[in-house]
Amino acid sequence: MVQDRTRPDEIASTPPAQGKRRSRLGLFLPYILLAVVAVGWSAGWFWIRGRAAGEIDAWIAREAAAGRTWICADRTLGGYPFRIELRCSAVTLERADGRFRLGPSTAVAQIYQPRLVVFESAGPFHVEQGDLVGDATWKGLQGSFHGAAEGFTRASLVVDNPEITVNGAEPGPIAVTGRHLELHARPTPGRYDSEGAVDVSLRLTQAAVPQLDALTGTGDPADLALDATLTQATVLRTGTVARELERWRQAGGTLDLTALSLAKGDQRVQAKGTLALDAAHRPVGQIDLRAAGVDALVGSIVGQRFGSDRGALVGQLVGGLLGLSRRPDAEAPTGSAPLKALPPLRLVDGRLVFSGFPIPNVFVPALY
Repeated sequence: MVQDRTRPDEIASTPPAQGKRRSRLGLFLPYILLAVVAVGWSAGWFWIRGRAAGEIDAWIAREAAAGRTWICADRTLGGYPFRIELRCSAVTLERADGRFRLGPSTAVAQIYQPRLVVFESAGPFHVEQGDLVGDATWKGLQGSFHGAAEGFTRASLVVDNPEITVNGAEPGPIAVTGRHLELHARPTPGRYDSEGAVDVSLRLTQAAVPQLDALTGTGDPADLALDATLTQATVLRTGTVARELERWRQAGGTLDLTALSLAKGDQRVQAKGTLALDAAHRPVGQIDLRAAGVDALVGSIVGQRFGSDRGALVGQLVGGLLGLSRRPDAEAPTGSAPLKALPPLRLVDGRLVFSGFPIPNVFVPALY
């Protein structure tokens, strides 16, 4: 047997070397990193939650110092892991001019989008202000608020099947119901910084208002649409109505009606104009009107000045001259009746002046 004498004996007798054992750290590294991220995220969420609670407490304290007491009953802050969720079994506000109470409510903000707050409330809403007592219920209420460094970019409120009652009002209680209500607000482009102007859009469909039925002589439901601009809106806060309205008046605030429309059966009215408050705290301004199918209403207003005997005849004549009693052709599409211009409606010294004549027995009271 031939041996290889070129290799040392110790090398020749050494068994083959085995491969090194691989570390299993690579298998567990993703789970370790995930655990670190989860712990860090949890710590961050609890820090944000604590800061939110501190901001809420500080705001409530500032409001209390200004004479406005806010209470969030059974307050909880949750929403882990991706949002902050504030829940109150009831929200109440007490101030010098009254007391307000809102039923169970929830407000939610996402961690990654903290300036967008979405809220909802099951209601009801109750308010006591002087002799007035108001209540509101609904099937569903949701809203949102898009905050910004210099205020907000948009605020919205959507209500299904609202029902509102106000007792203690003159000349009698007020009741309003509807199928759907939407309210939107945004800073007016080009006017928000200089005039504090805010655009407001309101829509109310299938509304029933007994007082309006009595005025128009029809029980048809009404559809209301309002587009307006409120100047000096940035001066308004959560103080008493009298204080905030006076601050707004002194700042030169106005309500510019861009488009106001009311449709009730065959009756349609459109309006635009500008309103403000005078030194006696009464609404003042002028509203330009266009209407169709309201000859009976115009006749009632104008005819009152001439007494009951000639009032109906005068009303018919005025309605005929203005073309308000025309009805659309039977084959014409709904809403095609032409709108006719009416004399402007002016609010002057607490009176409503229509067609140059103050409307008898109608006075515009001071708002505060």
